[in-house]
Order: sequence, then C-alpha cells, then structure tokens
Amino acid sequence: MIPNPDLSYEKQLWPAYQYIAGLDEAGRGALAGPVCVGAVILPNNNPLLLRTLKGVRDSKQLTALSRTQLIPRIKENAYAWGIGFASADEIDTLGIVPATRLAASRAVEMLNLFPNFLLTDFRLELPELDVSQTALVKGDQKSLSIAAASILAKTARDDLMSEVDSQFPEYGFTRHKGYGTLFHREKITTLGYSPIHRKTFKINKSGRL
Repeated sequence: MIPNPDLSYEKQLWPAYQYIAGLDEAGRGALAGPVCVGAVILPNNNPLLLRTLKGVRDSKQLTALSRTQLIPRIKENAYAWGIGFASADEIDTLGIVPATRLAASRAVEMLNLFPNFLLTDFRLELPELDVSQTALVKGDQKSLSIAAASILAKTARDDLMSEVDSQFPEYGFTRHKGYGTLFHREKITTLGYSPIHRKTFKINKSGRL
C-alpha cells in the first residue's frame, strides 16, 4: 500500500528553517512538450494543515478531476507557490536533467517568498542554488510539500498540453499529454515531429526512452 505523504520531514526542519519549499516535476519522460516543476511552501503554524490538505498525494495516484479540485486548497493554504517550465527546445539543447533543473529554478523564482530549504523529489536537486536542500526518493509519497508541488506541476503541464492540442490536433495531445502511447508513436511515425516534440528523445517499440 502506498503511504500518504505527511509533514514528518517538514516538522524536523521547521525549527531551523521557516520557509521550506517542496519541489516536484511533471513531464520528464514525455516525448513532446515542456518539463514542468511545481514549488510549494507550506505554513509552519497551521495545526490543521494535514486535515485541510487531505487527499493531497503523488499526482500520479489522482484523477485529473481530483487534482483540479485540490489546486485551490493548495494555493489558498500555501505561504507561496510557483510553477516553472523548460521547453522542448531547451530540453534538446541542454539535456533533460539540466532542463528540469532550469524549470525548477524558474519555479523557485516565481515564489513570493525565497525558501531557505528545499525538499525535492529524487534527481531534482539544484546545486546551483546556495540553499540547503534534501532530495527524497519517492518524495511525493513522503512529503506533503512535495506532493502538493507534484499536483501543481502535473495540472499546469496537462493544461498546457491541452491548449497546444488546438495548434497540432492531429497528434492528439489532449489524449496523451505528449507521452509515448501507441497512438502518439504512430502519429510521430506518420507525421514526423511537430515543433513541440523533443527531437533528441529516441523511443523503442514499447514507447520507453
């Protein structure tokens, strides 16, 4: 059974760090569209926060409707939140890891409070920022801050891919959000790449990178 995220990590850190930002990404493994990172700073003075944000967990475990319904609660109860993107062109130019970190840096810049600690999902460390930080394996299943960030990132990216669908309707981006489904791979084979495809990403017959 997958555990629900809580505030265990945040509570250990709050005595020393008031503004702890949780970060998580969406779209790292997609074949098209940007990678997106969410950043959320939760308050350290709300004893009802776990109850208020009940249902917040790894975005992949939630339906699109559930994520949409949770967004207002996350934004209303957070000290600060931000979302950052790195485009398909930036991914092709920089590589997926540096581009994801670029999106994360942009999400942090969007915060109206600068964090003094980062809790990030695994492989989302930001060594270029002079901020104390910890990367957690399956962080979106452990930390409520990271889980909230994952919902912001997933929802923002899905919304953007649905908007892009009107520009390139033949690829069906609303259906698969740029991931390597059979339908999507067949469209790439038939039509070639669109301007928002990641040209450096190669796929095998299973659709995996």
